[in-house]
Amino acid sequence: MSGADDLPVMSTLAEAARLVERHQGLYVRWSKGPGTDLDAASSIDELTGVPMPGLSANPLDVEKWWEDRSVELWVARRLYDYAHLPHDKGPGVRPWVLRGREMGRGPDNEPLVAEVEPLCWIADEVIDVARDAVARQEREWGTLRRGGR
Repeated sequence: MSGADDLPVMSTLAEAARLVERHQGLYVRWSKGPGTDLDAASSIDELTGVPMPGLSANPLDVEKWWEDRSVELWVARRLYDYAHLPHDKGPGVRPWVLRGREMGRGPDNEPLVAEVEPLCWIADEVIDVARDAVARQEREWGTLRRGGR
């Protein structure tokens, strides 16, 4: 592990929610880690091969429309949305939290973040708990399966 990858680990969903409550402008990125990403300094559009002006990441800030709902459930939803990436992108891909400056949007309308400050890893157990938390909402929210092409 490089120095950039030697980060604290968020080991509970509650801990991740507290971090989001305390800090604005946080993002989650699913990759092999900041040690690899900070050397590259930008993501590449997989379809075209075009370098983008930052690392693709997903915002963790709670949106106003979420109102007074649980921050923990918000974070669970944000983590759930991209929990398929380790399977899609291969071994060693895991989520980590960062702070940085948004430089634009990628092809999936995801923020592209530069001036990245890595904050922490998110443990696999947190992703499992996030999946379970979202699954428990299915009756109230509806299905979250993304299907059909």
